[in-house]
Amino acid sequence: MKKNDEIILEITDIGVGGEGIGHFDKMAYFVNGAIPGDVVRAGITRQKKNYGYARVIEIVKPSPDRVEPACEMAKKCGGCQLMQMDYEAQLQWKLKTVKEKLIRIGGLSPEMVEEITEPVVGMEKPRSFRNKAQYPVGCENGRIVMGFYAHHSHRIVGSESCAIGRSINEKIKAVITDCPKVIPYDESTGKGLLRHVMIRGSYHYEDVMVVLVVNAKKMTPKLREMTEALLPELKAISHEDAKDEVALDHPGISRVTTVVINYNPNPGNVIMSESCQSIYGDGYIRDRIGEVEYRISALSFFQVNPRQTKKLYEKAREYAALTGTEIVWDLYCGIGTIALFMASKAKEVYGVEVVRDAISDAKINAGLNHMENAHFITGDAKDVTLENGDDPLALPAPDVIVVDPPRKGCDERLINTILQAAPKRIVYVSCDPGTLARDMALLIQGGYKPMKITPVDQFGHSVHVECVVLMSKVKE
Repeated sequence: MKKNDEIILEITDIGVGGEGIGHFDKMAYFVNGAIPGDVVRAGITRQKKNYGYARVIEIVKPSPDRVEPACEMAKKCGGCQLMQMDYEAQLQWKLKTVKEKLIRIGGLSPEMVEEITEPVVGMEKPRSFRNKAQYPVGCENGRIVMGFYAHHSHRIVGSESCAIGRSINEKIKAVITDCPKVIPYDESTGKGLLRHVMIRGSYHYEDVMVVLVVNAKKMTPKLREMTEALLPELKAISHEDAKDEVALDHPGISRVTTVVINYNPNPGNVIMSESCQSIYGDGYIRDRIGEVEYRISALSFFQVNPRQTKKLYEKAREYAALTGTEIVWDLYCGIGTIALFMASKAKEVYGVEVVRDAISDAKINAGLNHMENAHFITGDAKDVTLENGDDPLALPAPDVIVVDPPRKGCDERLINTILQAAPKRIVYVSCDPGTLARDMALLIQGGYKPMKITPVDQFGHSVHVECVVLMSKVKE
């Protein structure tokens, strides 16, 4: 087979990038926009030795799970790979994916996987759930364009709406794209000023943060001119939250309460640098998960789906089985989101995070919630040891260790740190079932047994799925 050849494919699975997978002549083809159950006529776009990529020319027979996407951008934007798939079918596919990786990568038996896996936790309404959006900014035909990257590209697709985002974002985008003082960034030349706009909104309060990511090292006359033109317009935005399909947990009007400049003159794909300057407001917003209040700054990691995050953290706390007498370590603690969620039920909680600003936020958040039993330390989680003197990373022996690592999973040294600490229970919160399964295999080798796992859908219409796992130390 070669490029532009047409083939008929029955789609049987979904790839890691959301592409449908079908087989022709014993070779796998990845087809963007196709879902399991579809029969498609596809045109080959790239042919490799053992696999290929193709595009849908015609859906010969639609899958029983195929639905009309709820968003006009679904076929152009690279964000929601599964929006053409019935939501319940998405959940079942995610559950299946988790189970398969536990067996194939983690080495668990199918019988054990069935025994320990609890039902996937989905959303009641998978719309308007994201509290954060990041928009690249560019220029097309002489006009500022601001939206999303097309699938597997850096081509910006302008958008007027997003089914999973907050509708106030559209007002903010309109102010920015209509402003004559905005100089959009050109990625191909490295010229221009405004590179990205990050919008983060609270689901419990009126607060909305706008972060302007600029191609500059410091405030310049042109940047000052741009911000002086934008600020009055941004401050004037008032938005009735009832217009969002999913009602928020505060009653009325959202407003831009802070604007931050992020200075990032560095080429590459890293959206934000560590250099921030608040030009309006306090530089942070407030939000709440369950009973815990959080202060969230521009660089803070905070889950993008607050309603599902509450379910995720409640499941983690349930698995921790806290009675008020336990010492808990939270490794990769960030701004203290999980640690503070655990603190009300534990004796002492120790959070460790390598990012100094995150630890600063975590300490502030502990104070906001009057939690004197929550302690936060700056350092690399893999360097934590048991209490042995004045080392700030030497902590009291834990009863429970909670880890919520990035997508790449736990560093092998961190796995060794956990095994040396020998807690009674490990609660692993994962955003990638593949690295989760790999780490579980190492923990099993170290003397732990998986007891329960619950998949939680934080990112509806995408291929991503979170999981919470309980592992208990095997009695010797």
